[in-house]
Amino acid sequence: MTLIAYPLSGVVPDIRPARATRDWIDALPEQYGYRCLPLNIASMHGWEVCCPVRVTATWTGGTGTDAIQVAADEAHPLLPASHFGSGVLTFHVAALFRTPPGVNLMVTGPLNYPKHGIIGLSGIMETDWSPYPFTMNWKFTAPGVPVTWEKGEPFAHLMPIQRGLVESLTPEVRDLDSDPETAAQYRNWAESRSRFNQDLGVPGSSAAQERWQKGYYRGRYPDGSDGPPEHEIKVRPKPF
Repeated sequence: MTLIAYPLSGVVPDIRPARATRDWIDALPEQYGYRCLPLNIASMHGWEVCCPVRVTATWTGGTGTDAIQVAADEAHPLLPASHFGSGVLTFHVAALFRTPPGVNLMVTGPLNYPKHGIIGLSGIMETDWSPYPFTMNWKFTAPGVPVTWEKGEPFAHLMPIQRGLVESLTPEVRDLDSDPETAAQYRNWAESRSRFNQDLGVPGSSAAQERWQKGYYRGRYPDGSDGPPEHEIKVRPKPF
């Protein structure tokens, strides 16, 4: 299957496979955030559109389009601008995307990538047929707080989504013991987790040496048996 990007302005957008690394995780003690496989998989799940130049935007708190001031280190045709007012800043993705039949494209802020004073808004487009381009919008949450995107820093995250999947799922609530195998595996994990947390504070214990449980990360069940062979510890989107 192919994901096509058609540049619209003569300038090819800086799009790269999404990466797991985050500055705020690098700054954590022992970088423990990278132990969270679900977080890492989400961070890598798609492509990032990156800022072509260093740009800083500040919102005064007003509702007009003139309430956001944008300053860039250098001129560029793809600078963000205030189009909608009410503290919404708009980045032009500057490409028309075409996905395989039945596949939508979500555009959202970079995942697990917080920025003080602003939050990325999310949208989903039917990019398997639409001739309409989309933008990436951010909503300021605090007036008077300058927000900066460095050159090469992502301002948007693109993620393919199967159209109709949500409607095709029928939610149900069932008693855990209605699935004896899953119930047994869960209780095995819950007991081992309790013991592991208790032993963490015991110097020289196996828990203290291991530091964190790796069952899910390694794709194994709580009893030590192998999980499904398609278990992922990395996502490798192909570059454009």
